[in-house]
Amino acid sequence: MLVHLQSAALNGVDAYLIRIEVDVGKGGQYSMVGLPDNAVRESWKRMESAIRSLGLTMPRQRIVINLAPADKRKQGSGFDLPMAVGILAASGQVPEQAVQGLLFLGELALDGSLRPVPGCLSAALLAREIGSRALIVPQANAREASLARGLPVYGAGSLRDVVEHLRGKRMLEPAVEPEWTPEGYHRESCAQGNTDPHADKQPSGAARASPQHTLPDFAEVRGQVVAKRALEIAAAGGHNCLLVGPPGAGKTMLARRLPGILPPPTLDEALETTRIYSVAGMLPPGGGLLGTRPFRAPHHTCSDVALVGGGSPPCPGEATLAHRGVLYLDEMPEFRRSVLEVLRQPVEEGRIAIARARYAVEYPAAFMLIGSMNPCPCGYATHPDKACICHPAAIQRYRGRISGPLMDRFDLQVDVHPVPVAELSLDSASQHAESSWDIRQRVLAARQLQQERFMDHPGIHHNARMPLAMLRRVCRLDASGTALLQTAMKRLQLSARGYERILKVSRTIADLEGSADIHAVHLAEAVQYRSLDRG
Repeated sequence: MLVHLQSAALNGVDAYLIRIEVDVGKGGQYSMVGLPDNAVRESWKRMESAIRSLGLTMPRQRIVINLAPADKRKQGSGFDLPMAVGILAASGQVPEQAVQGLLFLGELALDGSLRPVPGCLSAALLAREIGSRALIVPQANAREASLARGLPVYGAGSLRDVVEHLRGKRMLEPAVEPEWTPEGYHRESCAQGNTDPHADKQPSGAARASPQHTLPDFAEVRGQVVAKRALEIAAAGGHNCLLVGPPGAGKTMLARRLPGILPPPTLDEALETTRIYSVAGMLPPGGGLLGTRPFRAPHHTCSDVALVGGGSPPCPGEATLAHRGVLYLDEMPEFRRSVLEVLRQPVEEGRIAIARARYAVEYPAAFMLIGSMNPCPCGYATHPDKACICHPAAIQRYRGRISGPLMDRFDLQVDVHPVPVAELSLDSASQHAESSWDIRQRVLAARQLQQERFMDHPGIHHNARMPLAMLRRVCRLDASGTALLQTAMKRLQLSARGYERILKVSRTIADLEGSADIHAVHLAEAVQYRSLDRG
């Protein structure tokens, strides 16, 4: 008997349909076709042991399994469940009609239990798109898959649960679609720690959103008024920012607090982020939507593949894991130059296209790039008290590790100076510094202006992504502003890209002040955030 089933495989972060054909006939040979990899071929032993553990019969006949499309390599263990169900249906142990229109995904253990697999959310979105009746996945993936909404999702603990459901003996309960609230973006969570002001409004059990997480607060940072202002501008316009200062000045501390002043993710953005982490296998089993913007800080020893993705099989890199959030590169000159240069495309386009001999994938990578570096190899070139021991040529070589084209892509280059001891004391007035909540309110107001400005331009959400044609219309300057920018271009010898970056930053500064026009004062502040160009 020939039986057809549906499953899914991943290409990047998207899923595509896999049609599984199982034919059981006369003979005694097992065969599997359709370019299966080792993990798929090894499923024979897992399926045989799982089927026997249920007291069912593994047919001693000719079994042919075809994974279509046959010209694409099939990878992973997620085909265990649909192939096992196909064998049972083709051998008459499960009703053939019961499997029609269902999409199956899951890995089998030898005792028949189901283990979670990556990419279930992408598979659920595919099943909804192609009109599948329902999706059957491991219990640990059920809540994740239910985020697709509009599609019945059944979570099963074992192959026995799936068989009894298909036989109509004991029906599986559909997973409940979880409610969602952005995490860590409430005044209470900032002020009182791990507190969820919506806890009394959320249902319990599977329908409840992920636990509340507290984001680091800018109120904990003493001093650093200029750096805080620069990061506020960066958050308001989605700009890339480079922090330059001696060791211990607080560059990493500042960068880690940036997600706390970014706008909370929308439901669509949270769904994007969750799908990426699901594909990467980094979503906790049973977890729901990720309610905070990601913050990724890879070590400077990482490779270019680890940063942008790829490998065999291909998987997302740190740049994609930072999608809709922040990618922080600490001590940028210590990264290999080849690693840094691969960031040019995602910084400009918000995506990563990887082409290899056996595959071509595209990953989303719309992130804010935040970098930090010392001003020189010893780190003390700009320190007010400690003397620098570096030769000027050594300083030039150190800064030259970051290429000019990549440096141009930082909209803001900010000097971070050590905080005086007087401001670090517990009784200092600076301990009453502005909180992330207060800064975020200004950021949200500026983002609202940008949403209205780009309402007719889908895909553009903030000033940093403004195309050149729109830049000329939105960032018009008066005579004094034009003269100031021309003078800055000549003195700093800025490139055309640097010219555009200054205009975009000045537009964001004007938005923070609620100004419809860009004035000379806005341009002057934007020019001041080009510290390395001034140097």
